[in-house]
Amino acid sequence: MTEDKKKFEVIDIKAQIKFNPMGLSREKLHDAPEMRVALMCMKPGQEHKVHTAPMRLMMYCVQGKGTVIVGDEKIEAQAMTAVLCDPMVPHGFVADKGEEFVIMAVVTPVDMDDYSDAS
Repeated sequence: MTEDKKKFEVIDIKAQIKFNPMGLSREKLHDAPEMRVALMCMKPGQEHKVHTAPMRLMMYCVQGKGTVIVGDEKIEAQAMTAVLCDPMVPHGFVADKGEEFVIMAVVTPVDMDDYSDAS
C-alpha cells in the first residue's frame, strides 16, 4: 500500500510519554483537520490550566491519577477514565494525587453555529 493510500496510523503511546520537571509536557501525536491528538504529561503538582476551546474534546487518562476539571465539576481520574466535553466548556487537569498523570486529549472540530451560547 502506498503512503498516500494509508488508512490508519499506529501510535506507541507509551513511547511518547515524556515528563518535564519545569512544567507540563505536551506531545502532539496526530494533527489533521478532522482530529487532533495530544499527550499531556504532568509530574505531581503540575497542571494544564482551565481554558476553553471551540472543539469537542475527550480527555482520556492513560496513566496515573489526578483531577480533571470540567466547568464547575472536579472529576477524580485514573487510568482508563475518559471525560467528554462540549465546545467552549471550561476544562483543565491537575496532577494533584501525588503521582504522575498522563492525559491523552482528542479534539474534533465542530460547527460553532450549533453552539449559540458559545460567545
